[in-house]
Amino acid sequence: MAEPAAPAVRMTGIHKHFGAVAANADVSLSVASGTVHGIVGENGAGKSTLMSILYGFYTADSGQIAVFGKPADIRNADDAIALGIGMVHQHFMLVDTLTALENVMLGAEPHWLLLRADAQVRSKLNALMASTGLQIPLDSLVGDLPVGDRQRLEILKTLYRGAKILILDEPTAVLTPQETTQLFGVLKRLREQGTTLILITHKLKEVMALCDVVTVMRAGQVVAEVPIAQASIESLAQAMVGRKVMIERAPEPSIHKGEVLLKAEHLSVTDSLGVQRLKDVSLSLCAGEIVGVAGVSGNGQSELMDVLTGLLTPNQGQLTLEGRDFTAPHWLDPSLARALGLAHVPEDRHARALVMAFAAWESAVLGYDDLPDYSSGGWMNHTHMRQATADMMERFDVRPRDTELPSSKFSGGNQQKLVLARELGRAPKVLLVGQPTRGVDIGAIEFIYTQLRALRQAGCAVLVVSSELDEILALSDRVLVMNQGRIAGELPIADCTEAALGLLMTGGSA
Repeated sequence: MAEPAAPAVRMTGIHKHFGAVAANADVSLSVASGTVHGIVGENGAGKSTLMSILYGFYTADSGQIAVFGKPADIRNADDAIALGIGMVHQHFMLVDTLTALENVMLGAEPHWLLLRADAQVRSKLNALMASTGLQIPLDSLVGDLPVGDRQRLEILKTLYRGAKILILDEPTAVLTPQETTQLFGVLKRLREQGTTLILITHKLKEVMALCDVVTVMRAGQVVAEVPIAQASIESLAQAMVGRKVMIERAPEPSIHKGEVLLKAEHLSVTDSLGVQRLKDVSLSLCAGEIVGVAGVSGNGQSELMDVLTGLLTPNQGQLTLEGRDFTAPHWLDPSLARALGLAHVPEDRHARALVMAFAAWESAVLGYDDLPDYSSGGWMNHTHMRQATADMMERFDVRPRDTELPSSKFSGGNQQKLVLARELGRAPKVLLVGQPTRGVDIGAIEFIYTQLRALRQAGCAVLVVSSELDEILALSDRVLVMNQGRIAGELPIADCTEAALGLLMTGGSA
């Protein structure tokens, strides 16, 4: 009788501290070869730290690692790659100004003659694309590729380097539902071909749909490991946060919409390449309601948010905010928008909401540093800023409670809560939120939903742009659907189903 195959990965007694914080405390993990193994947990639970140790970004303080049954000393990413381990990061590690082919070759050129290297890499990639279904245009600049193609390129890059174990960190965080379906098809094919997949995600539906086994982490420790057949979304959520979690649409007091606080009419935007991104878009936001904007990414939602917040001047259109009228070219600017009570949580927190090298207290006052609370006579009161940030962190449960920690050192969910604390903390009259829970764990999602609903009950007008239909359905009082730069339809929440919204998103009629 043949002996059972050694696990693809076995990590035993892993400890990792960052100062006084125990990111991993006596963590053990076993991943069977040729399976999809999910790792879930709240932001800051230690998931990414554990996988960063496996990939060589961090070195464990203590513990052992074995890969395919052999002890492994992984000190850097080169060691991991040599062992057949690849990692696809949540934020892509690609060079926008190089082609897809050049990104794969970069640092792994098979020959000093670039033309010969090009031919060899192209041949190998064509074979990989045929076998895996990961089709991408090799000669396109990465900066011109849609996000789904960039995701596929990252996976191709790891497979080209010989990965037999593939770690994916929040792989669907920036993908549309259609792109997610395509990615799952690819991952299932890779599993059939013998690749071992480790999936770090906050999306429990995806865990249930794709994984064979799931490990749950909390506060740096493993608290559960179960075959997916014995798991449920409810049991995993409870294991993650240590209590029952409710994020579905809850019964709410009857809502009587108040006055119109923001009104936009006939907005049109044409970009520098002559492509019309917004086409005659009109909408209004009333006090005491949450309006959801659904649609496949790239259909004008980002441009709409930029126009409404004053970050982009439209080619034509009118905006009314707090009794002030704005028309192009004399458009609203972000500073005035803030002064008029409009707060903005951007879609991309790294590019637009935080300065990653800044300490938490510096990021927490961005855009508000000239307020009397924070400065006087041109002098900023850093002591008051730090104290205000400490209060925000307490109220919004930002972990760790360290005002001096660089913004880059917080997990994605805690970065998001820091941004929300800054923007929601001054009781805005109008709040525009892009992708409020992208890359956020289920416990933080529940908290963020509670905060948005509380603002709505307090009379704020809230606009939520999200690619997650579940989120739109959980939060909205009415839903606008965007398709090809237009408002394709508007539905009250009572008439919204995934089928009806999906039809509008693809250009049909509900």
